[in-house]
Amino acid sequence: MASAKALLLINLGSPDSTDPKDVQRYLNEFLMDSNVLDFPFLFRYPLVHWIITPFRAPKSAEAYSRVWRPDGSPLIALSRQLGDAVQQKLDFPVALAMRYGYPDPKTTLDQLLEAHPGVKELIVFPLYPHYTMSSYRTAVDHIKKIYKQHRYPFTLRFISPFYNEPEYIAALSEKIRPYLDRPYDKILFSYHGLPERHMRKDDQMIMSTLSAGNKAATGFTMPPINYQKQCHETTRMVVEYLGLQEGTFETSFQSRLTQAGNEWIKPYTAVRLEELPKEGVQRLLVVCPAFINDCLETLEEIAMEGKHAFENAGGTELTYIPCLNDSPQWVDTIVRWVEK
Repeated sequence: MASAKALLLINLGSPDSTDPKDVQRYLNEFLMDSNVLDFPFLFRYPLVHWIITPFRAPKSAEAYSRVWRPDGSPLIALSRQLGDAVQQKLDFPVALAMRYGYPDPKTTLDQLLEAHPGVKELIVFPLYPHYTMSSYRTAVDHIKKIYKQHRYPFTLRFISPFYNEPEYIAALSEKIRPYLDRPYDKILFSYHGLPERHMRKDDQMIMSTLSAGNKAATGFTMPPINYQKQCHETTRMVVEYLGLQEGTFETSFQSRLTQAGNEWIKPYTAVRLEELPKEGVQRLLVVCPAFINDCLETLEEIAMEGKHAFENAGGTELTYIPCLNDSPQWVDTIVRWVEK
C-alpha cells in the first residue's frame, strides 16, 4: 500500500501479561509519568517504586487475570480490532501504539516507515474523548517527543478531543439505546476519576493555551472547559440525544487512587453503587464514556466488582453497557474524521 498519509491510533496500554512482575513494570512506567502522578521526581520515584507498585502489583495482577483474553489484554486486543475495522475502510495505513507498554510508539512508527517509506503526513488519534493532562495530553506530548528525537520524515496532525462532537455523541448514544428497551430505574454515566489538583492545572493550561492561540500552541484544539466539566457536557448531550427523563440518570467518577489529603472529583462511582439501592434504584445501567475500548477499569471494576457491590447493597441487577470498541457507527465516524 503506497500512501503519503497514515493514521496512528494511540491508547493507554496494558502489562505484557498477568505476572505480577510484568504488572509492576507497567505500573512503574505509568505512575512515573509526571502527567499522571504530578509530584517532584525525588518524591515520586520512591513513592512509586518502593511504596505503591510493590503492594499494588499483586492485586492488579489478580484483577487483570479475571479479564485477560486468549489473545491478551482486552484493551490491546479490542484496540487492534478497532484499528483493523478502520483499516478496512481506509486506503492508507493504520497503525496502533500504546502510551505505556507495548506496542510502544517508537517501535510502531519505525515499523510503519519500514513498511510505508513514502508516508509524509501522520494523523495521530488519541483514543480519549476528553482532554486532561494524564490521558490526552501525555499521549500527545509523548508522540511529539519521539518525533523530535528521531526526526521522522513526516508531519504530524492531531485529532482533537471530541467529548462534544455530535458524531461521537450519536455513536455513543446509539450504543446505549438498545439497553433502554429493558426495564431500568437509572443509568449511571461513570467516568474515570482524577485528583482535584489536576482540574486546577487543566484550568491553568486552558487559560494559557487560549491566550496563546489554542491550536497553534498545542497542535490540537484545547477544550475551553476542564475534564470534569467535559464529562458533564458529554452526559448532557447524550441525555438530550436519547430524550432521557430527569431523575433517570446521573454522572459519577471511578478508579480513585486513595491518598491521604488527596481529594478526587466527586461523586465516587464506588460510593454511589452502594447508595443507589437504598434510594430505590433496583435495576441500574452503567456506561463508561471516558473509555473508547473496554479494559480493566470497565470489565473488572464495573462489570464485575461494581456489579457485586451494587447487588450486595440490595440492588436487583446491574447491567454494564460495553464501550464503543469497534461498533460500525463509531468506525464510520473515525473514517470520516481522518479523511477530512
